[in-house]
Amino acid sequence: MINRTIKSNLLELLSTFPSVALLGPRQAGKTTLALDVAQSKDAVYLDLESEADKAKLADAALYLESQEDKLVILDEVHRMPGLFGTLRGLIDAGRRTGRKAGRFLLLGSASMDLLRQSGESLAGRIAYLELHPFNALETKEKRIDTLWLRGGFPDSFLAPSESKSLLWRRNFIRTYLERDIPQFGPRIPAETLRRFWTMLAHSQGGLFNASNLARGLGVTGKTVSGYLDLMTDLLLVRRLSPVHRNVGKRLVKSPKVFVRDSGLVHALLGIDTHDDLLGHPVAGSSWESFVIENLLAVAPEGTDAGFYRTASGAEMDFVLTMPGNRRWAVEIKRGLAPSLGKGFHNAREDIDPGHTYVVYSGQERYALADGVEAISLEGLMRELQG
Repeated sequence: MINRTIKSNLLELLSTFPSVALLGPRQAGKTTLALDVAQSKDAVYLDLESEADKAKLADAALYLESQEDKLVILDEVHRMPGLFGTLRGLIDAGRRTGRKAGRFLLLGSASMDLLRQSGESLAGRIAYLELHPFNALETKEKRIDTLWLRGGFPDSFLAPSESKSLLWRRNFIRTYLERDIPQFGPRIPAETLRRFWTMLAHSQGGLFNASNLARGLGVTGKTVSGYLDLMTDLLLVRRLSPVHRNVGKRLVKSPKVFVRDSGLVHALLGIDTHDDLLGHPVAGSSWESFVIENLLAVAPEGTDAGFYRTASGAEMDFVLTMPGNRRWAVEIKRGLAPSLGKGFHNAREDIDPGHTYVVYSGQERYALADGVEAISLEGLMRELQG
């Protein structure tokens, strides 16, 4: 059992709110975490993909009233959108009798569907928390190369061999394309979506260009944007927005787009081993996206993230704006001897961050320039945790 860093956050939210939505892609470990939390509470678990469990909710109000003294865990809750109105009534009735927190834990794989459905019915009664796949602090620093290659999905990371890890990821991709994705949006040919997913992996961390992708797929730019919305909603792809500063310069307006899990990137591109990865053109951008996802996994609630780039070449890989308007600038380098160019210094001057870090592949922390520190990924993650 690998302890999840957000478990304490989840317990705190359950002690404060009547319902908590735990979001995350399929197979990221939501159910495992929920059942771990349930061990310390009087709880009941219902999987809404199970016909037997769905049958218990034929009269949802009657059944859930009988469980009013327990934490009710509802897995894949978006499959019963009509349930949210019932939950609202039960929560309001419970508040009147003094039961104000820890009533329902809702698990979901499609963020926008769940946010929309719950937001309409449970406004003011629900908190949201995202569970990422394993991060570098959870798996320990000695295994960071394995985490980068295999990605953070538990069954992939913990597989007994590289070949079995890759097999799991390939089947995960196929299952998503053929079974899961059709449940969340309009029918899209699986092969078309696979090509789109693979094209994103090839351009990992690049600026989103709907026209180029549309030409490659033989569809319209609007259709491509719809594909991106769907993959983003399913928490499989990240759209990283540019940071806009009033500096009187022409700034890049297109978002960076990347497949969130590095293991899926490598499976889509047929990268089998760490040696293959190091020799592949995607290595640098894969590492950059891997670092960004790990940092976001531990960033404080309410953090805004983006990147900075001007038409003249000033660029910062990652900019975090945390509560209290604390701004950190982060440059990401894969080697052991990071060097800084003019574009970095110009961007830093424009952004004017409180702290500037260069994340690199080593473990030593040291001053790289005036006001700039070189630091390991794990070291910066600990700084973010406070």
